[in-house]
Amino acid sequence: MRREDNDGIRVLFVEPDGPVISTSEQSSDLIGNAWVQGVEVLALPVARLDPEFFRLRSRFAGELTQKIVNYQVKLAVIGDVGEWTGQSGAFRDFVAEANRGGHIWFLPDAAALAAKLAPRSLQPVRSEG
Repeated sequence: MRREDNDGIRVLFVEPDGPVISTSEQSSDLIGNAWVQGVEVLALPVARLDPEFFRLRSRFAGELTQKIVNYQVKLAVIGDVGEWTGQSGAFRDFVAEANRGGHIWFLPDAAALAAKLAPRSLQPVRSEG
């Protein structure tokens, strides 16, 4: 794992090579580690998630989502989830809804995460008159 500062936001990047996160205990350890390190965002590669995460009926995604919210850490799932969104309309809807929210995002790569975390530029205010 490596910790980076992205425009003032601390991000913990989980390495793509390593054991698959497949149990509630493993996900708790991962999120707890992020929380202890004081990071705001946990960037987790798709390859590190057990395929059961992508099958919503397994409830693994829901458990992980609840832990993320409880620990007040954001989760960025990094990589291509097209295989899973193509197989399940429910998962496709979950991804779309998550990406509109502020706790979990599904992003294609680290560059997309950096763009998501970049400060929004203020729009100039026009005065009438």
